[in-house]
Amino acid sequence: MLAKGNMTVPNYQAFMQPLLQVLKLHYPQSLKLSEIDSQVYSLLQLTVQELKQRIPSGKQTYAYHRLGWAKTYLVQAGLIEQPKRAFCKITQKGLVAIESGEPINNQYLSKFAAFIDFKTRSKDESEPAQANSTSIVSNNSDKTPEELIEAAIDTLNTNLTDEILKAILAASPVFFENLVVDLMLAMGYGGSRKDAGQATQYTQDGGIDGVIKEDKLGLEMIYLQAKRYTNKTVGRPDIQAFAGALDMHRAKKGVFITTSSFSKDALEYVSMIEKRIVLVDGAQLTELMLTHNLGVSTKHIFEVKALDSDYFMED
Repeated sequence: MLAKGNMTVPNYQAFMQPLLQVLKLHYPQSLKLSEIDSQVYSLLQLTVQELKQRIPSGKQTYAYHRLGWAKTYLVQAGLIEQPKRAFCKITQKGLVAIESGEPINNQYLSKFAAFIDFKTRSKDESEPAQANSTSIVSNNSDKTPEELIEAAIDTLNTNLTDEILKAILAASPVFFENLVVDLMLAMGYGGSRKDAGQATQYTQDGGIDGVIKEDKLGLEMIYLQAKRYTNKTVGRPDIQAFAGALDMHRAKKGVFITTSSFSKDALEYVSMIEKRIVLVDGAQLTELMLTHNLGVSTKHIFEVKALDSDYFMED
């Protein structure tokens, strides 16, 4: 299941039986998935909020994404056929499955040799297909292949953010101040480091650790404060001191970045003052560094390919 607040979207296996039921109603017609998706959602009693949830890429809703994979698995098992591109139709095998009254899921589909073959295809011919078929079908069966990739990437990135924070805490305070300026530049503020950003003199910063142009012309400056903490929470007094330092420079905008977190009082304080102060905690800092490729490098690139329908169009 995908949980988001009180909303849940069923996993792709839950879409299999409703999809077969809808196709049975229209038998022997061949239909596009987009023509019957709303009927499947109705059988699953999905709410408006659930239907709006989108996968991380934003390209599809979770509902349509999982419906599409349910169709793919049913096609591979032979319960649905595709007489022509983008159309699907329930088969005699699919009608029998509905009439059986059994739950239609990966376990049911595992009865069919075609489905086992689909799930166990591998370039490694040294391991017998039958030996690993059970584990492949049952393991991680709640997620679609794309969702498994996203979950794996999320796990890798979570581990990486921990490594980034440890590296920052092991570095010098001056390095962290320069990192904060580099991050602002990577996010598109100013321009080059030479022209747009600088870290101030250590021990002589007057509460300011860096300065950066908001735009390439330098019409307005953004002042930076950087605090490397492990367990200490940044409280309201620290933010008030930073606001006072902005007054000394007649500045209206500032960014306070820490490797730890901010107290509730600190967060409330910045919402009450006229100055625009943005607070960035350790979690957001590492997320921004990953997003803008600061302090990290690409280790592997995996391509997920899809059918190019235009290529197969015939005049």
